[in-house]
Amino acid sequence: MRTRLPFALSTLAAGLLSTQSALANNPVELTMYYPVAVGGELTAVVDGLVEDFEAQHPDINVDAIYAGNYDDTRVRAMSAIEAGEAPQLSVMFSIDLYELLEQDAIMAFDEVIKTDEERAWLDSFYPALMENGQVGGKTYGIPFQRSTIVMYWNKEAFADAGLDPDTPPENWEEMAQMAAAVRDASNEGQWGVMIPSTGYPYWMFQALAFQNGHRLMSADGTKAYFDDPAAVEALEYWVSLAGKHNAMPDGALEWGTLRQNFLEQSTAMMWHSTGNLTAVRNQADFDFGVAMLPMKTQRGSPTGGGNFYLFKDSSEEEQRAAMTFIRWMTAPERAATWSIETGYMGVSPDAYATDALEAYVETFSPAAVARNQLAHATAELSTYQGGRIRQALDNAIQAALTGQMTPADALAQAQREAERVLQRYTR
Repeated sequence: MRTRLPFALSTLAAGLLSTQSALANNPVELTMYYPVAVGGELTAVVDGLVEDFEAQHPDINVDAIYAGNYDDTRVRAMSAIEAGEAPQLSVMFSIDLYELLEQDAIMAFDEVIKTDEERAWLDSFYPALMENGQVGGKTYGIPFQRSTIVMYWNKEAFADAGLDPDTPPENWEEMAQMAAAVRDASNEGQWGVMIPSTGYPYWMFQALAFQNGHRLMSADGTKAYFDDPAAVEALEYWVSLAGKHNAMPDGALEWGTLRQNFLEQSTAMMWHSTGNLTAVRNQADFDFGVAMLPMKTQRGSPTGGGNFYLFKDSSEEEQRAAMTFIRWMTAPERAATWSIETGYMGVSPDAYATDALEAYVETFSPAAVARNQLAHATAELSTYQGGRIRQALDNAIQAALTGQMTPADALAQAQREAERVLQRYTR
């Protein structure tokens, strides 16, 4: 026998169903550009998350558009804005912040949050990951696709060279020695170490400089410090891995193919993003380890990767819907899933407290290395006119690694260019 609802309740139920149906038939439409900076099936992971979100939020549709690498994504988003077709949100380089502010393209999350719960969410992320997203006490970038540089090493190659396969290098001197030992033991059939010098050479160099106790830029993005003696020493060490130690190939090493070089055992060690971790785990047919980067005077790595941004040219309804989506994507459970499926970090302590990520780290300890390295991290190189500044530094690094200039001369030239570009911001 069916129980009949009182008229008032049945009317209310019908009204709720009608409202839900109306929301589903007239959802808020959001466009989101996002990049993929490492290999793997990351687009499929993102698409799967978006589908799950839409199933739980039928009143919001998210058109997630893979836009290329970080630079491609920035260009595409800015072009859309100029064409009057601005996306409501995007995952973009965390270091795009100053350029986006200068273009008056983004808005602070502080302007959208309304509740104490939302304010608590804003404070829930690792502080080191927030450095590249905050200016003037406001938060413009929310961590999502975030990383530090880690060192991958081939344990079998270490054993073949008479090294302890479970002990990675602790410092620069040990890395050079171990890398040279691998090269010698393989009769020069395998390189000891590879540090990529295309794609994001400034990022790798920033790690070396920070390990030597030096920061490359001011906190307000108006000054660069490229020609400091500690920075010169860092670049000299990088150059010496090929020239002095015969442990690394001469010339440019490609970011995009380095993971494959490691998987094919062309090199026993590589410096690369933790975003490659799951792909390496799935594809390596040898035992490998992952460690924090070796130190000079201190441990250190810049953070890296992408943040969520909110764009100004959107309605309040769209802003609230975008915030709902970003909160859902960065919730501990999703952050844990993202970390497991990609190798990128869980962006909050709560992500690592989930059952899923706790169990994963327990069975696969490399998954915690990038997170642990946050205690020794610094903000990624970010300044006004960031593209021009990074290009000047990248050119200097390439000139030094290819022998066209000494490290000191190359960095002095980069410093002059940086000062010329940034002079109007330092008056």
